[in-house]
Amino acid sequence: MASNAPASRSDGLHYLSLRDAIAARITAGDLKPGDKLPSERRLQEDLGVARGTVREGLFQLEAEGVIYRRDRSGWYVSPPPVVYDPTRWEGFMSYVEAQGRIPATETISANAVAADPLLADVFSRPPGSPLYVIRRRRYVDGRAVLVERLVVDAALAPDLLRFSFDQSLTSILKTEYGITVARNQVSMQPCALTGFEAEALRVKSGLPGLALQRRSYDAQGRMVEYDHEHWRHDAVRISVDTRVR
Repeated sequence: MASNAPASRSDGLHYLSLRDAIAARITAGDLKPGDKLPSERRLQEDLGVARGTVREGLFQLEAEGVIYRRDRSGWYVSPPPVVYDPTRWEGFMSYVEAQGRIPATETISANAVAADPLLADVFSRPPGSPLYVIRRRRYVDGRAVLVERLVVDAALAPDLLRFSFDQSLTSILKTEYGITVARNQVSMQPCALTGFEAEALRVKSGLPGLALQRRSYDAQGRMVEYDHEHWRHDAVRISVDTRVR
C-alpha cells in the first residue's frame, strides 16, 4: 500500500499541472475563445506524461467549462456564455442574435401524443387529450448548447406539426395562432447531463449542466407551453430583470 501512494500523488500533480498550464495560456490570451488546442498526442509528447494523465487534465478543464470537445475534431477553448432571462417569452433565435452570436435550431422529433395523467394535470385537460411534443437541439456559433422538450396544447394550436420547428416556435405561435404569453413560471437547478441529454449535446456523461423547467400561460391563464431545457453549464449565464413592488 505504501509503495503505491507516491505514484498516485505524482499522477495527480501531473494532471493538475497540465490543467494549470493550459488555463494559464487561455488567461494570457495565447489561446482565445474558439481556438483549437494541441492534439492529445502532441500534449503527451511535449509534456512527457501518460495519455491518461493528459485526458484527466482536459476532462478537468471541460468540467470547469474552460474547454469543450467537438466530435472527431478535438478540444477547443470555450466561447463566452450567452446571457439568458428565462422569465421572458423571447425566442432563442432573437436573444442569441441580439448578442452578436449565430443561433441555429435542429428538430430531433415532433409528434402528436395523448396526454398522460401527469401532462393532463399540467394542462388542465382530460387524460388522452391531444398534445404536441417537440424535441430540439439548439446551437450557438455552431456548438450544441441545449436540448429541449416542448409540450404544446393541440387545442390552442391545431395542425401545428405542419410547420418546421427549425425556426422560432415563439414566432409560429404568435404569427399563426395569435398566441402570446402573459406569465412564465420558471424553476432551475444544477444537474448532471446523462443519457439522452449527454448524447444529444455530445458531452461526457456526468458533466454538469443546468436543468430548467418553464410553464408559460396566456392572458386567460391557459397553459400554452410546457418546456424542459438542459443546458451545457458553460454555455449560459442566467440574468433576470425584476421590478421591486
